[in-house]
Amino acid sequence: MKNLKSIALGICLFSTALFTVSCGSTSTSDNAHETGKEYTSAYVCPMHCTDSGAAEMGTCPVCKMDYVARDKHIEGGHTH
Repeated sequence: MKNLKSIALGICLFSTALFTVSCGSTSTSDNAHETGKEYTSAYVCPMHCTDSGAAEMGTCPVCKMDYVARDKHIEGGHTH
């Protein structure tokens, strides 16, 4: 019985540690993670699909949405 309690306690501690690490918040400055072309191109996908964005108006190859001008998209402090 003591062995079973030790195993249960170990599982609880492991689960708590895993939850804490996976749900931990990474406090960074605003827009610090926005470095790919899906965030920095002149025209961006509103959904910021990976490897989307271009210098000219077009369509996102991933979600097929029309690109929008980055300046208009981030107007008013647009954040996710």
